Amino acid sequence: MRIFFSRHTTLPIEVAGVSQLKGAMALQRVANVAQVQPNFLRDSSTHAIIPELKPLPSEVAFDKLTMSAFVGSYLDLALRDARIEAVAIAGAVLEFGIEPTVRHAADLGYVPVLIQDACYSFSEQNRERTLENLQSVGLITDIDKFSQTLISSL
Repeated sequence: MRIFFSRHTTLPIEVAGVSQLKGAMALQRVANVAQVQPNFLRDSSTHAIIPELKPLPSEVAFDKLTMSAFVGSYLDLALRDARIEAVAIAGAVLEFGIEPTVRHAADLGYVPVLIQDACYSFSEQNRERTLENLQSVGLITDIDKFSQTLISSL
């Protein structure tokens, strides 16, 4: 199984564009650009993958500026080159980064498998709404069922 980690990245205010700044304003619930704090700057602790999940040398970590892990990254090319047709998706934040990635995977022709209990959400209300919205997009499972499926396929 190939493992790809994506890290959401924010650009310094001095080089951020309209899309980045609008998104940051919405997420941070601030009224103007002067109040925006770039919270995922490269080399910051908030940008780092936690030590417990540190990628192995055989795994890949890449940065993304957009909500979908497929936009502006080499993920689609790497998956297609390996003839991969289904992708298991887990992480944070379900309603911001995970949902767009699941939808984009489906749009690109992959079978997205969302591991719901391996995804963080800002609130239970957001979580329920997002999971309901994704019911028709891909497969939704949990860690135990996903693990059992992997073990039984060996």
